[in-house]
Amino acid sequence: MMEFKYDVIVVGGGHAGCEAAAAAAGLGSKTLLVTMDMHKIANMSCNPAIGGIAKGQIVREIDALGGYMGIVADRTAIQFRMLNRSKGPAMWSPRAQSDRTKYISVWRQALDHLPNLFIWQDTVVALLHVCGAVSGVRTAMGVTFFAKSVVLTNGTFLNGMLHIGPVMMKGGRLAEPAVEGLTEQLHSLGFRSGRMKTGTPVRIDGRSVHFDEMTEQPGENDFHGFSYLDTVSRSLKQLSCRMLYTNAACHDVLRRGLPESPLYNGQIQSVGPRYCPSIETKIVTFADRTRHQLFLEPEGEDTQEYYLNGFSSSLPIAIQLEALKQIPAFRDIRIYRPGYAIEYDFFDPTQLTHTLETKPIKNLFFAGQINGTTGYEEAAGQGLVAGINAHVNCHGGAPFVLNRDEAYIGVLIDDLVIKGVDEPYRMFTSRAEYRILLRQDDADMRLTEKSYLLGLAGADRYHLLQTKKEAVTALTEFIESYSVKPSQVNDFLEKADSAPLSHGCKLIDLLVRPQLTIRRLADVLPDFSAQIDRFASGTRSEEILEAVEISVKYAGYIRRERQIADKISRLEHLHIRDKFDYDAIQSLSTEARQKLKRINPETLAQASRIPGISPSDVNILLILLGR
Repeated sequence: MMEFKYDVIVVGGGHAGCEAAAAAAGLGSKTLLVTMDMHKIANMSCNPAIGGIAKGQIVREIDALGGYMGIVADRTAIQFRMLNRSKGPAMWSPRAQSDRTKYISVWRQALDHLPNLFIWQDTVVALLHVCGAVSGVRTAMGVTFFAKSVVLTNGTFLNGMLHIGPVMMKGGRLAEPAVEGLTEQLHSLGFRSGRMKTGTPVRIDGRSVHFDEMTEQPGENDFHGFSYLDTVSRSLKQLSCRMLYTNAACHDVLRRGLPESPLYNGQIQSVGPRYCPSIETKIVTFADRTRHQLFLEPEGEDTQEYYLNGFSSSLPIAIQLEALKQIPAFRDIRIYRPGYAIEYDFFDPTQLTHTLETKPIKNLFFAGQINGTTGYEEAAGQGLVAGINAHVNCHGGAPFVLNRDEAYIGVLIDDLVIKGVDEPYRMFTSRAEYRILLRQDDADMRLTEKSYLLGLAGADRYHLLQTKKEAVTALTEFIESYSVKPSQVNDFLEKADSAPLSHGCKLIDLLVRPQLTIRRLADVLPDFSAQIDRFASGTRSEEILEAVEISVKYAGYIRRERQIADKISRLEHLHIRDKFDYDAIQSLSTEARQKLKRINPETLAQASRIPGISPSDVNILLILLGR
């Protein structure tokens, strides 16, 4: 018999919805996931890849907190690479190509086996609410479900409109209907919304491509992955991506099609992602460039379908095809479907608290593109936090909030809630002021204990963390205390182009040298090698050694950034929400009064990050607090 009462209802089965539902159910809430199509759960609407610059760090954080994206990405990877290896470890970012079909299947399997999670295939068309709080949802089939908390993760489906040249179609994705009426209801409840635009490229039939005329980009096969649960198996066939370029002839065809481009003829009015522009935007913005880089990415191990990264477009189909045929490797091209643009509704995220609960309606949470973000990883991180807090609202407990010095997810949510968005928000390492503290290698050290105490991360994950901490501590203490004599290492140092020792030193003084690594030093120091065998053996040895080496080589930078973060965090403890009548503080600038009143920040630190709030405005509030 079907049940109609739940603790948490999650609307939408994308990356945000899946993590939200898994988190709420994993914590013990009776959870219902409502999705339009059960066979497209966690569908990769755009490119079949997880991670990338800063995004990979978010996936590692999701995994450290007990989420599923990293586990699923590892199990379905058809290529893995660690980006930015030429830079410092604060910039290293994992990225994987996934088999699109298998990614959906593994996610579905994970959700199907969660005891407290139920799935209903339908479309939510209205929210139920009583006395300023959400109480459930009504679906297109006329079913009413009641809940204590509701999480909306509607992606691009709210009044979605697809554009392919002059052709316009209602839809959330190609061949999937839009959701109408929900935006209008939220307006009636006092919410502010806007329109955004995103796009996706053409899908290419690999049998028509001349692969020998492209540059191959194979993956890597070392110990790195996304999950700390040692899920890296590379069991699927590993495939290469290919790199190629547009050319002047291709650009000429694209320019000829600009009058029919929805982006330039007024058909599309909304704002698109600056950092992932369409190909037509590239040739206009960078008119002097004669070529643009493209990447041909496989969609799976058993398909001929390829994704053309860098060629997002809403131009007419004929123009897209003709332009692509000007590229030698695509002269015989056949496609599965053209690129298209999509416009959709989003809601100003300054209407949210840091738990992602909405301010106008209690127990209602927003996560993902509904908040003006773009990207699977950004959506999943928000979904995890929203799902946790939806559970907390049902059963009690402290709100779950991540600070900017604790996680990229904390940076993401703080940016949304405090600054809002004027274009689709995408995470970059440059958005985080504490990048050295938020590395991909130590997300488990930062976050797993928090999640374990909350009840989401399991005992097995917590045990792995504790054994890793013990190993890292033991090896670090040995490195700091072990004395090295010149006779032990000078021959090695000369061969390594490193200055020989004139007298003895501690091992740590050698390891901080850029040319030297733990493995190289262990080869010439038997005592050190024995310690490694003792504390860092088994499948996780390389992970442990990497953690030790980074912590030693970058100790000064890490310590300095921690001191800065601690100093700034003092303002995080000065709570100001509802303590001031901002309209009455005439010493504040007009802009400051308006923005402080609208956003109503929780702390003085949050107030200081609002665009338009000056240091003098912060000082005035400090004086009024008696500081």
